[in-house]
Amino acid sequence: MSGREHGHEPPPHGVPAAAQVGASVPSAVQPTTHDELEVVPGFERENLQGWIPELANEADVRAVIEKAFDYRGDITIRRRDGSEITGYLFDRRIGKTLSDSFVRLMLTSGNERPAIAYSEIAGVAFTGRDTAAGKSYEAWVKKYWEKRAKGEKNISIEPEALE
Repeated sequence: MSGREHGHEPPPHGVPAAAQVGASVPSAVQPTTHDELEVVPGFERENLQGWIPELANEADVRAVIEKAFDYRGDITIRRRDGSEITGYLFDRRIGKTLSDSFVRLMLTSGNERPAIAYSEIAGVAFTGRDTAAGKSYEAWVKKYWEKRAKGEKNISIEPEALE
């Protein structure tokens, strides 16, 4: 016998399958259309270029390293011994203490990838240009329509050179 022969009917369109087997479905769960899924609000990127934050405590160090990890430009780290190192922060390992936590940089000069303990960091400066700034889809569409309004044909928006 099939499910229908036993009196089971498929749920109406848009009702989760969980409702079919008697599970409770929260009233906040609403059927979502494909059109609603296509429009997702974006977010504003912070402009960190040129920022030199204060590192007063452990929480400050951890928060700034997280921002530096998301930053798409070079940073300069000033160590406690006074030396400085500049590069792109591509990796960080979070430990229980600052001594157990490390960042790794791709240096601007050379192929080294040094690891620096959070406990060695006295300061961080966001010195490089954020290569992701202004690279939203909306910015691309705006450039496209500006070129089209000028009467240009065969419009192709090419990425700008990094440096």
